[in-house]
Amino acid sequence: MKKILSREDGSRQTMEILKKYAFVLKKRFGQNFLIDPHVLDKILQAARIGKEDLVLEIGPGIGTLTQHLACAAGRVIAVEIDPALIPILKDTLQAYPNTEIIHSDILKIDLEKLIQEQNQGRPIKVVANLPYYITTPIIMDLLEKRIPLTSMTVMVQKEVARRMCEGPRSKDYGALSLAVQYYARPSVAANVPPNCFMPRPKVGSTVVQLDVYDKPPIRSIDERLMFQIIRASFNQRRKTLVNGLKNSPELTLEKEEIQSALEKCGLSADVRGEDLSLEQFAKLADIFAQK
Repeated sequence: MKKILSREDGSRQTMEILKKYAFVLKKRFGQNFLIDPHVLDKILQAARIGKEDLVLEIGPGIGTLTQHLACAAGRVIAVEIDPALIPILKDTLQAYPNTEIIHSDILKIDLEKLIQEQNQGRPIKVVANLPYYITTPIIMDLLEKRIPLTSMTVMVQKEVARRMCEGPRSKDYGALSLAVQYYARPSVAANVPPNCFMPRPKVGSTVVQLDVYDKPPIRSIDERLMFQIIRASFNQRRKTLVNGLKNSPELTLEKEEIQSALEKCGLSADVRGEDLSLEQFAKLADIFAQK
């Protein structure tokens, strides 16, 4: 592929490639190809990629972003789930010897083994234009497995980006916010309108930069219990924290002991989950864990 100079170039080039291979978009994979070179540049700037980096790209599509990554990185591994895109990628990436294409589902790959074999276990960087229908499972799978990562630069639905970045007492603040912020520091790198894609999605997108912590900034005695409490706190968002925890099928807590724990944390009995910070959730979990 020739270098994209404008959004019109990107649109025309994408159409030519899809027509050449008689490629049919598959709704189940949520395929929307990025055609705007300015957005490609913003992704690279946010990811801060250098020649020493191994980049894992999830969902390379026809390889437009992959080419840019290959020019900046030492090595790029592109994982694509759609078998119909593999011959296209082999064509568009043939001039980039530092790229490798893997046909697989990213959720089924042993990434720790891959990183050990391909990068001697050193941390990698992830870049992805994620399908909206599976954004959260992929991000959380990568973070929770604690594979060696320095950062993730991901294109997600604008609403999901807000939820990842928000703090307490916001309508978008919730279990996803806390889970992401436990493992990484999120920030918005760019907002991307629908006309930057082909075909155009119905909603706006956002490039989010997740700088992954070596160790979580907040420590909890029982991490699993802390996330059970967090989920229970937002499952019934309009209810008080006391009722949310008491009604949770994951927990066996009595109303009196929940109220007692809240009091020890300096919180009122009518507080809601959206009012608590990550640090307060960790403290609350530690009180229950010690009991």
